[in-house]
Amino acid sequence: MNVRTYVRIANKPGVFFFSLDCANAPAVWGARTLYHLPYFRARMSVTIGNQGIVYSSQRVGERPAELHGTYGAVSHPFRATPGTLEHFLIERYCLYTVYKRQTYRADIHHVPWPLQNARATFAVNTMAAAAGVALPDTDPLLHFAKHLEVLIWPLRRVS
Repeated sequence: MNVRTYVRIANKPGVFFFSLDCANAPAVWGARTLYHLPYFRARMSVTIGNQGIVYSSQRVGERPAELHGTYGAVSHPFRATPGTLEHFLIERYCLYTVYKRQTYRADIHHVPWPLQNARATFAVNTMAAAAGVALPDTDPLLHFAKHLEVLIWPLRRVS
């Protein structure tokens, strides 16, 4: 699970992560060590319930944050059309990170996301606030993707 924003450096659009939460301790260590990403260990559970996918995440240790809710797809899969907000948000092919006051980029490859419109209800959501981000008082734009294989290249310093 992640809290991110959208950036463009040298005309290359990408994402910048405020936080990424993961239940796999070796993956957290690897991403922090090799990619200098703000990964955090979390206790997470996912189950299928009558109202959809029941998701729970509670960060372990530093910078407490949690999310508990239910979500699910409400449309057939589609590909984001270039020029739309969905395309702007989803079709990003690199990530940026900062380490020792230097900016780095890792290129990413994946097929276009098979999106579905989604709905969600949240009992608790402190993820953005824990990252120092204030969410607007509006309904969120939600999408669901069942699965996507992603390849990532090593970090390169951005000049």
